[in-house]
Amino acid sequence: MTDNTKKIECHPCFSAHAAGTHSRVHLPVAPLCTIQCRYCNRKYDCVNESRPGVTSAILLPEQALRYLDLVVKDSGVPAVVGIAGPGEAFADPGATLQTLHLVAKNYPETLLCVATNGLDAADYIEELASIGVTHLTVTVNTIDPAVGANLYAWVRFRKKVLRGIDAAACLIERQQETIRRCKLFGLTVKINTIVVPGINDTGIGETAAAMAALGADTINCMPLIPVPGSEFSAIAKPDHEMMQKIRWQAGAHLQTVNHCGRCRADAAGLIGKDDPARTAELLAQAAATLPGALSARPNMAVATREGVLVNQHLGAATSFDIYSWECGEPCFKERRGAPAPGAGEQRWRELAAILDDCSALLVYRAGQSPCTVLRNEGIKVFETEGVIVDLLERAFTGKTIPSHTSLPCGDGCGGNGGGCG
Repeated sequence: MTDNTKKIECHPCFSAHAAGTHSRVHLPVAPLCTIQCRYCNRKYDCVNESRPGVTSAILLPEQALRYLDLVVKDSGVPAVVGIAGPGEAFADPGATLQTLHLVAKNYPETLLCVATNGLDAADYIEELASIGVTHLTVTVNTIDPAVGANLYAWVRFRKKVLRGIDAAACLIERQQETIRRCKLFGLTVKINTIVVPGINDTGIGETAAAMAALGADTINCMPLIPVPGSEFSAIAKPDHEMMQKIRWQAGAHLQTVNHCGRCRADAAGLIGKDDPARTAELLAQAAATLPGALSARPNMAVATREGVLVNQHLGAATSFDIYSWECGEPCFKERRGAPAPGAGEQRWRELAAILDDCSALLVYRAGQSPCTVLRNEGIKVFETEGVIVDLLERAFTGKTIPSHTSLPCGDGCGGNGGGCG
C-alpha cells in the first residue's frame, strides 16, 4: 500500500471503508465566500438538514478549538478535523490558518483537511503543508468557461468582481493552479463536482480527465440539492440513472467517492450517524465562550446613541461605550472615540487597536469588511439590539445573544460581490 493510498484509506470523506470506522469534525470558522454559485444559499439552515454550506453557529478560531475540546470529551479524538465552510476557507485565510495551527498544536495525531473552491487556495498550499494539512477538497464543477458562466453569478478575485466567462475562466485557472501546488507539496486531493442537470452534466467526464492529468486522487460527483432561495431552486435534482452514468464516466479517469454524506459545515462523528441536537448543543457552548474568556480581553464595547440601548450601526458610530464585569453585573468604564471614516480597512484596524482589551463589540448593524478585520484581531461582532445591560449580562455570562430576525446588513443590495462596510 502506497503512502497516498494510506492517506485516502484513513479519511472517512475519501474512503467508504473509513466512513464507518473513522470520525470527523468540521469546524465552522469560514462564513464568507469569494464566489456566488447559483445553486447555493448559505443563509438557509435547519438543524436537521444535512448539506454543505450550513451551520448552526460561526466560530472564532479559539471557539473552534473549544468546540473540538467538547467533542473530544464527548466522544473521543476524531480521526480527521476539517474546515468545510460554511463559506470559502480562504475568503478569510487568517481565521482558517489560525484554527489549523491551534488544532495541530493541541491534537497532533489527527489528520487535517480543508475544503475550498480553489480560487485563492494556491497562495496558501505551502503554509498548509507546513502546518500538517494532508488533504484538500476542491470543488470543480467544469473546465469549460462557457459552462462556468452559467454556474457562477460572480467571482471576486483580489478585490475585483468578475462576471460571465471572465469569472469562470479565472476560477478554473486558479483551481488548476491550486491542484498543481497541492501535488507539489504532497497533499491528497479530492475533487467535488456538483451535477446540475442541463448545465454541466454532459461534461463531467472531461472534467475528471483534466483533474486526473493534474494529479488529483479521487472525485466525488454530487447531485444538485435544489435549495430554496438559490437561483437553481427550480432545477430538479439529477435522477439515479444520470448519476450512475456520470460516475461511470468520471470513474474512467479517477477513483470515485460514492458514499458522500453531503455533510454540514459543523458535522461531527461518523458519517451518517451524526447527532444534530448534540452537535448544536456543543456548538452553542463553544460560541458562548467569548475570546475574553480564552485571552486577556476582559471588556466589551457597545455602539449606542444615548447610552441605554444597543441601537447604532458600526459605520455610523462616533464613539463606543466600554464595559467590564464587576460584582456580578456589567459596569460602565468609559467612552472611547471611534476612528475617522474614509480610510477603508485601515479604519477598522485602528478600531481594533482602540478596543484591544475588548473581546466583543455589540452593534445594531455591521458590514462584512469591518467584521472580518475585527474578527481577525480577536474581537467578535454581534449584530443585536436592546437594552445594553441586559445584552451584556448575557454576553458576560456565556448566554446566547439574540440576533436580528430580519434580513442582515447588505440583503437586498443585489448581491454584487463587492462587500460592504
